[in-house]
Amino acid sequence: MVKASALDLIENTPLVELARLHRGLGRIVAKAEFIQPGGSMKDRAALYVIRDAYAAGKLVTGQRVVEMTSGNMGAGLAVVCNVFGNPFTAIMSEGNSPARAKMLEALGAKVILFPQVDGSVGRVTGRDISAVAEHAITYAKQFGGYYVDQFNNVSCVEAHYYGTGPEIWSAIGRSLNAFVAGAGTGATFIGVSRYLKEQNPAILCAAVEPAGARVLAGEPVKNPRHLLQGMGYGIQLPCWQSDLVDDYMAVTDEDAAEYRHLLATREGLHVGFSAAANVCAAVRILESGRLGPDATVATVLCDTGLKY
Repeated sequence: MVKASALDLIENTPLVELARLHRGLGRIVAKAEFIQPGGSMKDRAALYVIRDAYAAGKLVTGQRVVEMTSGNMGAGLAVVCNVFGNPFTAIMSEGNSPARAKMLEALGAKVILFPQVDGSVGRVTGRDISAVAEHAITYAKQFGGYYVDQFNNVSCVEAHYYGTGPEIWSAIGRSLNAFVAGAGTGATFIGVSRYLKEQNPAILCAAVEPAGARVLAGEPVKNPRHLLQGMGYGIQLPCWQSDLVDDYMAVTDEDAAEYRHLLATREGLHVGFSAAANVCAAVRILESGRLGPDATVATVLCDTGLKY
């Protein structure tokens, strides 16, 4: 089958069973979001955001698109904007992975790196993100650009409510017992969980946060400089719906690194730290026995490990 453009490579990603990593009771199935052209699940949100902006008259061909990003949303926007004919500028913290900035530049995006406020290389904090966001807003206004604002843009949630959630349900159906996902902007968790619970309210939906940065779980931030880039910024999320959360799970840097290694060496899947954290949490749910011996847990492999 010949696709019309890179946009047709977004969505409808396969699910893969992690039977070599998890050898206990039950099974884990993971959405292979990293195989999309921008290398992450953010490709979905980017496509919805740009399509919706055009439909609403907020964006026209040739107009610059601007976004604050840790890298994944930026890569997705770079892919989508190239096809639509919009130049794209990514405003990033200097603490984000250099590999992500290089990928964005390779895709033709203009990358502006902003100094960190209190984080360190590889460990971006909520204060870092706030500073970058302010700079991105100013830049968009200065150059007449369309500012995506992924934390507040409802199109990001809708991308998963109308896309990822139905795809998971279509593949697994009534045998699905739980869904596990980390919360960056919260769009994936909220969009998918809302859809799945509409199909079966008994599905357990667990939100993953970095240990020491569990503000969604109501705990004070003790470790803002964790390894899980793109999540756990220690800030309240505008789109968050706590009524969809059945459990909050914490994953340490050490556990994320271990599961990243296990995914690579047992499953042949080279993914990022957030994907590894999701899988770690899924394993813990099954090992707890709370879902029974034949339970199925779905999660998402957020991005490729080649961005780190």
